[in-house]
Amino acid sequence: MYITALDIGTSQIKVLVAKAEKGGKLSLAAVFKSPSAGIRKGEIINIEELVQALKPVIDGIKQVDKSASKNIFVNIGGGNIRIQNSRGIVAVSRADSEICAEDVERAIKASQAINLGPNRMIVHTITKEFIVDGIGDIIDPLGMVGNRLEINSLIIDCFKPTLNNLVKALEASGGKIGGIIYNPLASARSVLNKNQKELGVALIDIGFGTTNLAVYQEGKLVSTATFPIGASHITNDLAIGLRCSVKIAEKIKIFFGAADSKEISGKEKIDLHGLDESLNSTVNKRFISEIIEIRLNEIFELVNADLKLINKTGDLPSGAVIVGGGGKMSGVLALAKKELKLPVQAGNVEVEGIEFPNDETVKEVEDPEFAVAAGLLLLGVEQSFESGGWSISKNNWFSRILSHLLP
Repeated sequence: MYITALDIGTSQIKVLVAKAEKGGKLSLAAVFKSPSAGIRKGEIINIEELVQALKPVIDGIKQVDKSASKNIFVNIGGGNIRIQNSRGIVAVSRADSEICAEDVERAIKASQAINLGPNRMIVHTITKEFIVDGIGDIIDPLGMVGNRLEINSLIIDCFKPTLNNLVKALEASGGKIGGIIYNPLASARSVLNKNQKELGVALIDIGFGTTNLAVYQEGKLVSTATFPIGASHITNDLAIGLRCSVKIAEKIKIFFGAADSKEISGKEKIDLHGLDESLNSTVNKRFISEIIEIRLNEIFELVNADLKLINKTGDLPSGAVIVGGGGKMSGVLALAKKELKLPVQAGNVEVEGIEFPNDETVKEVEDPEFAVAAGLLLLGVEQSFESGGWSISKNNWFSRILSHLLP
């Protein structure tokens, strides 16, 4: 069975195709990138442009194996995503008061009975804890005895047309969706370990058009958010500040970008002729860094505001982990540490348990830019194995719970 992870970003589309076999063996069959189009700040703004960008991608997937295009796990993001806490309460149905799988399912459905508003739909229902007769923090209530079962859930919903347009674009390109996963959940799956989630950690994924945040503590997802600011905004700021084209500004950001302006000499200059032969001017390197620093500070202020809402400001022992293309610039980690008042480290994509064709492919997938794609693949494999009954029976209660965690 082939499983495909499709990370549709504002700037690039990233693809991982893997062959999953019984027994849990996972072999990576293909890794590639392709230019994206029709997306702005994580939202589809032109479905035709997106379809044209996706068609060569789907064709590339089919070249690996035709079945790989029929089991695609794709990301969803953007500012239309909404997160809210919910609680479901049900009476235990059996006469002997033993909690069964049906009780768990009813509790989950009860937590989904919320006022979503017009034209919205639930993407994920994430279980935070079960409560049996007032005793909380229970992970698995199956087989316990009690009269009342409660569940605290985190409901993630989106604007229904956004999801419909994503499905339409992918199917028009020749693909078929196996699951849709919210960006921060995918990044967290591939980057964060169990110990970090237990102690308390914030994952910050600075993408091209948006920045995603996921906060975990005691092994549970506490909060998640998407901010409409990313690395492209730094590029636009540089283009305005330096009075150059966006293309040149992007090159300046990639080759000379740094977030630590105080560490750069005010006399250091950059000759733009080396980037474009038509340009004969020079720019001040510290000025470039100051522009970058201002925009990154804005991103970290948004992160801090979200942490303040959940009373986690400066209170996450495992600190912050930064991934995404925008997090690779020099000085970003030091700036984040100063602004967030937390220990900060660069995130590494976890590839353990995956067989790679060569070392170059390993390095490519380990790049922080592939955090979402790698997470989509790992979550896709887990869902396919559980629902397919390879390692756990279809009738197992955990498989039913999983169907509420992933679409």
